[in-house]
Amino acid sequence: MKGRKFNRHKGARAALLRALATSLFTNGKMETTLAKAKDIRPVVEKLVTRAKAGKSNLSAIRDLYAFLYTKDAVENAFKFAEANKARQGGYLRILKNGKRLGDNAPVAIISFVDGIEGEKASA
Repeated sequence: MKGRKFNRHKGARAALLRALATSLFTNGKMETTLAKAKDIRPVVEKLVTRAKAGKSNLSAIRDLYAFLYTKDAVENAFKFAEANKARQGGYLRILKNGKRLGDNAPVAIISFVDGIEGEKASA
């Protein structure tokens, strides 16, 4: 069985993954729990692969707009895909970042390997 439930129903879990993907494309990197970082990685990598089809492919544009919440995130996805045409996968890196205060959950920083232009400095 693939994926984690995160103690959420199907719709809430899908919304969580969409929000995490949108945030990652908007900011370039983010800090989240290790489990969420591991689950969002294949989702974002498939979106980048879809964006590599280019802005001339109407189906790819519609897929990205249907999944990501903001126009800025979609534009960043196309920018990142264009800059990494030669790369055949492995667009993200996950760095473990200790434990979170409060519930002691393992925390990780997930970011793009080459970064996104206009990336915000804070995660």
